[in-house]
Amino acid sequence: MDTFLAPLYWVVSGIIVVLHKAFTGLGMHEAGGWAWGLSIVGLVIIIRILLIPLFVKQIRSTRNMQVLQPRMREIQQKYKDDRERQSQELMKLYKETGTNPFSSCLPILAQAPIFLALFRVLDGIANSKPRGLMTPELVESARHAKIFGAELAATFIKSPDLTVKIVTMSMVVVMAGSQFIAQRQLMLKNLSPEAANNPFMQQQKILLYIIPLVMAVSGFFFPVGVLLYWLVSNFWTIGQQMYVIRHSPTPGSLAHQQMEARRAAKAAKSGAAGGGTITAEEAPPVAKPVPRNQPQRTSRSKRSGSKKKR
Repeated sequence: MDTFLAPLYWVVSGIIVVLHKAFTGLGMHEAGGWAWGLSIVGLVIIIRILLIPLFVKQIRSTRNMQVLQPRMREIQQKYKDDRERQSQELMKLYKETGTNPFSSCLPILAQAPIFLALFRVLDGIANSKPRGLMTPELVESARHAKIFGAELAATFIKSPDLTVKIVTMSMVVVMAGSQFIAQRQLMLKNLSPEAANNPFMQQQKILLYIIPLVMAVSGFFFPVGVLLYWLVSNFWTIGQQMYVIRHSPTPGSLAHQQMEARRAAKAAKSGAAGGGTITAEEAPPVAKPVPRNQPQRTSRSKRSGSKKKR
């Protein structure tokens, strides 16, 4: 495993070492827990910025799935008695439209190697085994660094310290809860009614509970530094999704209805602030003036002639 992940050890440890030097240069203690802890937070930010293209691809694929719902239902109805043919036709549809139904997992899958590499680097710190750019001096410094009273390399399972157990258990609960909120956020606000009833989304609803549960159980084996990484990453996901859902929601979703309501309220407010200006199309038609018949002047000779006739 070390041979396969060696390049990632260098990347992960290199980012952490550079950020650690930057924080100590700002006046933080070299062996202080927050200098090392903030280095892990910085690692999260850098990795998540690099993953933004994958996140955009995830959003686009989700939109494509929304558009394809009617055609998918037609295929499912047409081949409801032939599961194999149904799967073939659906895969053909995905290929034709460039849609990947599993793209929602791309950010998590892309982070998995980084996550594993960080786990191994911190495990090396706990066992005094330098990996990547971590020198023996840096390993010794990081080994005793603490955040919230718990060493970065400590785990719930291996540490007998009560403080470590309390800190790790609290972080596991928050980590699993934030993972649940991040997934539920998409399902509640950014799904159209048609997509909510799709069989694929029914599977996603099951994963809504399974993934946080798996993370909660496995979290008891993770070092504090890894829990910190995943916790910050979850909060980044929640904030990123909030921005996208608010400004670019899926058509027909609850978030889209809320966006339309905000736009309507803003338009009404701007109209009232402008004195209720009425456009040319909304203005009532203006009645044309009725021409008046002006009396005509007659000459004196005609008036006298008319009197003689009388």
